[in-house]
Amino acid sequence: MKEAILYDKIKNNDVRCRLCAHRCTIKPSGRGICGVRQNLEGVLYTSVYGLVCAANIDPIEKKPLFQVLPGSKSFSIATVGCNFSCTFCQNHDISQMPRQAGRVAGRSSTPREIVDACIRSGCRSISYTYTEPTVFFEFALDTAKLAHEKGIKNIFVTNGYMTEDALDAISGYLDAANVDLKSFSDEFYKQRCGARLKPVLNSLKKMKSMGVWVEVTTLLIPTLNDGNDDLMAIAEFIRSLGVETPWHISRFHPQYQVLDLPMTPHQSIQGAFNIGKEAGLKYVYTGNVPGDAGENTLCARCGELLIERNGYFIKRNTLQDGSSCPRCRSKLDGIF
Repeated sequence: MKEAILYDKIKNNDVRCRLCAHRCTIKPSGRGICGVRQNLEGVLYTSVYGLVCAANIDPIEKKPLFQVLPGSKSFSIATVGCNFSCTFCQNHDISQMPRQAGRVAGRSSTPREIVDACIRSGCRSISYTYTEPTVFFEFALDTAKLAHEKGIKNIFVTNGYMTEDALDAISGYLDAANVDLKSFSDEFYKQRCGARLKPVLNSLKKMKSMGVWVEVTTLLIPTLNDGNDDLMAIAEFIRSLGVETPWHISRFHPQYQVLDLPMTPHQSIQGAFNIGKEAGLKYVYTGNVPGDAGENTLCARCGELLIERNGYFIKRNTLQDGSSCPRCRSKLDGIF
């Protein structure tokens, strides 16, 4: 247990958490919606600091981040817990553990140990991923500070439901983020995720203003968020962030509490891809469709194939000087 940051003490030993957009008011002995922040006698504690439930070496393309150090490895960590309750969560066994099983599991680690393990593994970044990095924010922040001292990039794979206070706290240490924009419907967020849409949009705008490299992912779920109007609204919002912002459209597979819907048809993925391109986005990608041409990075100016992929793996990289098109010499947007 470690005292949390970003909270206010209020009357009767209640506290108000300012870490995520739920802004939970928590009574003594109570926990926030995430299940991992607890009020003990008027002091808010995080119960997951340093309790790592998953640590892996992943291709950075798995995050997915296609325009951050392509072909590199990312040291990926998580603790249990999440501030969402998505009915289609692929990692529900660890994300929902504190709320559903009432327990916290993980191997004790320090920020220094994580950074040292990253260096030994030859990874060029640390990804805070698998669950929701906001709920283990204190540990992520301490680790990110040490990582930057060693020239290691920091990446959030996130639902984007943190507050501006949280983003201000990690400003200067967060290099890139993949943010799920699950729908452009507030009703979808309320019914399917236990959250709201607007804070996610605000976080995306804030990250861009901070200079964080942002890529956006939408899991396309048949009948729930695959309508053309919803997809056009997402594409237009991403365009408002900057046409250089990549959009990943990912294929749904039945899981957790959503087992009655089919896998996303390929034509739906292609339709969403077309909507993104028609909206003027420079980079639109398809996900969970290995071998699909939509995984490749093309030059936004001349159409030259720059990076050819199969799943998470790069088959060919034709970039010159790290980030330039070999044909027209245009620079590829991203971190290289």
